[in-house]
Amino acid sequence: PVTTQGSQQTQPPQKHYGITSPISLAAPKETDCILTQKLIETLKPFGVFEEEEELQRRILILGKLNNLVKEWIREISESKNLPQSVIENVGGKIFTFGSYRLGVHTKGADIDALCVAPRHVDRSDFFTSFYDKLKLQEEVKDLRAVEEAFVPVIKLCFDGIEIDILFARLALQTIPEDLDLRDDSLLKNLDIRCIRSLNGCRVTDEILHLVPNIDNFRLTLRAIKLWAKRHNIYSNILGFLGGVSWAMLVARTCQLYPNAIASTLVHKFFLVFSKWEWPNPVLLKQPEECNLNLPVWDPRVNPSDRYHLMPIITPAYPQQNSTYNVSVSTRMVMVEEFKQGLAITDEILLSKAEWSKLFEAPNFFQKYKHYIVLLASAPTEKQRLEWVGLVESKIRILVGSLEKNEFITLAHVNPQSFPAPKENPDKEEFRTMWVIGLVFKKTENSENLSVDLTYDIQSFTDTVYRQAINSKMFEVDMKIAAMHVKRKQLHQLLPNHVLQKKKKVNLEKGVKLTALNDSSLDLSMDSDNSMSTSFLFFFFLFFGRNSPAPAVTAASVTNIQATEVSVPQVNSSESSGGTSSESIPQTATQPAISPPPKPTVSRVVSSTRLVNPPPRSSGNAATSGNAATKIPTPIVGVKRTSSPHKEESPKKTKTEEKTSSTDLSDIPALPANPIPVIKNSIKLRLNR
Repeated sequence: PVTTQGSQQTQPPQKHYGITSPISLAAPKETDCILTQKLIETLKPFGVFEEEEELQRRILILGKLNNLVKEWIREISESKNLPQSVIENVGGKIFTFGSYRLGVHTKGADIDALCVAPRHVDRSDFFTSFYDKLKLQEEVKDLRAVEEAFVPVIKLCFDGIEIDILFARLALQTIPEDLDLRDDSLLKNLDIRCIRSLNGCRVTDEILHLVPNIDNFRLTLRAIKLWAKRHNIYSNILGFLGGVSWAMLVARTCQLYPNAIASTLVHKFFLVFSKWEWPNPVLLKQPEECNLNLPVWDPRVNPSDRYHLMPIITPAYPQQNSTYNVSVSTRMVMVEEFKQGLAITDEILLSKAEWSKLFEAPNFFQKYKHYIVLLASAPTEKQRLEWVGLVESKIRILVGSLEKNEFITLAHVNPQSFPAPKENPDKEEFRTMWVIGLVFKKTENSENLSVDLTYDIQSFTDTVYRQAINSKMFEVDMKIAAMHVKRKQLHQLLPNHVLQKKKKVNLEKGVKLTALNDSSLDLSMDSDNSMSTSFLFFFFLFFGRNSPAPAVTAASVTNIQATEVSVPQVNSSESSGGTSSESIPQTATQPAISPPPKPTVSRVVSSTRLVNPPPRSSGNAATSGNAATKIPTPIVGVKRTSSPHKEESPKKTKTEEKTSSTDLSDIPALPANPIPVIKNSIKLRLNR
């Protein structure tokens, strides 16, 4: 619905929202209302609005769950011999938070819920008797308890809707129906797990109370969340922003333009945050001290808080930074996306473009010339889910290491993961793959520049394996692989619809996926015409617990024309233009943006060639190569159900010295593991 806020204009004085005065109190014009209606029509095909019938079904399911909670708490109260007068009014309630509570959930989205119980109900009761009660419900499927999680949770599917239920025990004898969880006094005498569980509801409720108009906020947030997902910058775990962070940025925009409607707010969102002077924090209200001695975000007190690059502070006590995972690279990527979003919405407001342009998905796989591909594999689907979760939670550590390398300008991980081709077609194996785009600094004076990523990869894999073993999750055949891939080789790993571009892949040149097993990826026939004299060598980076040495390593020794390394036009993430009209108080100490780059770690590693490169021609054709294109093309989809290529055996014969039109399909296979092991080495040689 389009809300013009006309009624609010006639009620002076208008309520003040946020920590600063608004930038503009302008009321929406007719053109703004038309643009907002067009925005709604553009959003509909993306499934961001749920049908009324589905919404009513969710309400019904939550009602059933709420009744189950009340019934369970009465049973617990009776078993503990509480007075009948208390039992009759003991209460208990299900609260919701997250996207459902904010009113911006999409079709088929899950529901985040919180079970609030009185003081005589223990957490152990929640994970035993309540769990057993849920198990008896015929509508409940896929019931599982994660009691040892940082925030303990019961996960289930209730009549087709996925629900995560947290638990909090309050220091109250009864739970009234009109309980307001924003009351800070409720946190007194609670254990830390209950405080963490309450935090989601408290933050969500505060956000809704801190925006001038909830309908305008919701529609704007739907648009921004869709834009962020389409542009691959929606992932808290990988160092971008999660749902609550995007909600707080939109809420701050609404505070600065309290009378604006969605079409204007989307534009102002990009205006404000493309010019925001990070690391100044985004605050929806002044932090309050409740004297409960809980740790809060405060760079004046906590030195570690001074190093946060993009602080967005939750409005409920205890205040926390919701973006502590953001790195130099992810902030750089997001600020560049804000700037591009501003340029597009400028065009939309001038009727030079449609809203659909804002939601076009750029092709991540055409954006960079160099990529690191990570693969995680496990022997069963259940183990894969656990293993992938752990690996994904640590990828930001690898990105942080890569971006500190003195020769790397940017390390951009795509939040979307993909099924990977099997290592062995005859073996049951489940593999997941992530892709990290790299931008290398241009060299000016160095003729031969070697970039050694060995230490970065080794540190990452060691961290993952150590945690898996310490948490007793590790199983034999759980593996990680890493390799360096150039843009034109990505088609050998990813489905065609993901790599959609104008030109067809040069399959006629004989580039084939020779193997994704314990040997090599034969990419000697380099189809990248801008790097036609480059030689590519790959080693896989696998190692298992029972292996005396790594089974295979992933590595590459690559010659790169340094003058042609693709550097997207990404400026410093600090503000380069005008400043926002508002004034944000500076923190006591200006946070450091990044530590000084670490020295290159040199290891004595033998460089074993997997393929014999063709002889260099005297005329270096690579010098006339085209720079990498910056123009993205839309991604039609990102899912696939099977590997795009049939696996073949590893090949390493003299036949490989033929030209790029050679058919390699008839080359006989060598015995398994024909390549000497090189432990965790990824080296790139940048030549002028």
